[in-house]
Amino acid sequence: MSWTEIVIEVARDQAEALSDALVDAGALSVSVEDADEGTDAERPLFGEPGMEPVEAAWEHSRVVALAAQDADHAAIVAEAAAACGINAPSYSLRPVEDQDWVRLTQSQFDPIHIGENIWVVPSWHDAPDPDALILELDPGLAFGTGSHPTTRLCMEWLEANAPQGLTVLDYGCGSGILAMVAKKLGAAQVIGVDIDPQAIESARYNSERNRCEIDYYLPEEFASSSHPQRFDIVVANILSSPLKLMAPMLSTRVAAGGRLVLSGILARQADEVAAAYAPFIKMSVWAEHDGWIALSGQAAGPA
Repeated sequence: MSWTEIVIEVARDQAEALSDALVDAGALSVSVEDADEGTDAERPLFGEPGMEPVEAAWEHSRVVALAAQDADHAAIVAEAAAACGINAPSYSLRPVEDQDWVRLTQSQFDPIHIGENIWVVPSWHDAPDPDALILELDPGLAFGTGSHPTTRLCMEWLEANAPQGLTVLDYGCGSGILAMVAKKLGAAQVIGVDIDPQAIESARYNSERNRCEIDYYLPEEFASSSHPQRFDIVVANILSSPLKLMAPMLSTRVAAGGRLVLSGILARQADEVAAAYAPFIKMSVWAEHDGWIALSGQAAGPA
């Protein structure tokens, strides 16, 4: 089947509503782009991992709706505009060549090398170094494939501080990538916790595929489980605001003499996050990458 893209340029305040209306009018999917891309007027939209940017569109936006080639494109635009209470905008059509979309998507994801000896390898690739620590992990819905600096920082910390024979808690586990790294580095027991049931499902699937024995829980399930509630290493790659709120809870999860690792933190947020943990564990910057940092600290030992 052949497809056509309907391309409409609109102001920011119309982009989101028009996008929704186009889907309701029969478009198969809709995306919003910067109409000034490639010019001096191009502007990025900034956000943090797991969160949408504050602004959902650009001042000068391009709405691109995918429709069947034989659809009534004029009717789709007219119906969407009427639903938004605006005059039908001008638009252009772009043919979309039929392709092997699965192969095209897969070609965009290559193995990722992290630290000294870690490779994240999509299932359709061969491992570049079979003797390395290999994680077979396809891009999916749960956050965490090793491509973001915060994930890399945590993986590199774990590699540099191998948890051989130790217990590890990955709080905010996402895809389970950090939990799997810890297990493959010799951790005796690894627990993953996340608030998103879909992340838990994804992490369990990934761990089974990578032959890693890891237990995953929603927070309330973990709190009522029979597992120990304190760990030799606690890793939390989330965001600065929830990390600050969770300081008392996460700190109590660290065993005496254990280590706490935090990421998802911009460099400018390091001091405020460290201050939130100061009453419990002294945290300091372990490393920085592309403006993101990882904090680490050690709980007081046995009295």
